[in-house]
Amino acid sequence: MFIKNDFFTEEKVKQLSNKMRYKTIEMSCNAKSAHLGSCLSCIDILVTLYSSVMSFDKQDDKNPNRDIFILSKGHAAMALYAVLSHFGFIDASELHTYNQNGSRLAEHPPANLIPGIEAATGSLGHGLSIGIGHAYGLKLKNLKNRVFCLLSDGETNEGSVWEAAALASSLSLKNLTAIIDYNKWQATGRYDEILGTSSLTRKWESFGWHVLEINGHSNREIHEASISVHKKKPTLILAHTIKGKGIKLMEDDNNWHYRSPTNEELKQAQIELGIK
Repeated sequence: MFIKNDFFTEEKVKQLSNKMRYKTIEMSCNAKSAHLGSCLSCIDILVTLYSSVMSFDKQDDKNPNRDIFILSKGHAAMALYAVLSHFGFIDASELHTYNQNGSRLAEHPPANLIPGIEAATGSLGHGLSIGIGHAYGLKLKNLKNRVFCLLSDGETNEGSVWEAAALASSLSLKNLTAIIDYNKWQATGRYDEILGTSSLTRKWESFGWHVLEINGHSNREIHEASISVHKKKPTLILAHTIKGKGIKLMEDDNNWHYRSPTNEELKQAQIELGIK
């Protein structure tokens, strides 16, 4: 059945975000897998999109009337798997197979294996171009579906992102929304220290995008920005986030780009997040 979710209360969405945070930390702990900090910074974005913004059919993930989501920052796959399991695309029990031999749940999203995964991503800089292809196809068919693409801030160092940004603007893809998880870190250092990039807002505006700057952990701000559609331009949501958000020992600590939690740290996270 094709559904469009109603906006949950902020408190309910916050509780769901904490639940998804715990599921993600649990996957990282069990699989000894990296990129946990990058997952935790975008949980609120994913939860809000799926709970109150996007239309989808969990029984038919190729429903032609669905909204399309591309996780361009494919290293945050654990977070997406957790959210997809909550909304019925995959069974929650499958999360325990994450990153194991023979599992569908790889460290980066695979193609054509998992319901709700629209594209294989992980090699950074490709997701926005894929999203443009979907958005332009929908425009040519005069369909009203929307396309959402979640990027990392470090990913915008890729030249392919800016080629895509220029094309989306020239095609007036108002049905395309890109979201940058702006946690201010990338693999080896602070985002603004790696290339000394100037204001992302001004840069995207100069490429012809409508830009909204928000608190990426405010479910209401995420919701309001995500339902906003410009009359002519594609939209870029610059979501200010905290890497490792939700767990004090992980917040704004780039070591959690590669570290996985111990069993004791998992228990501490469970208490901190209020998970019973």
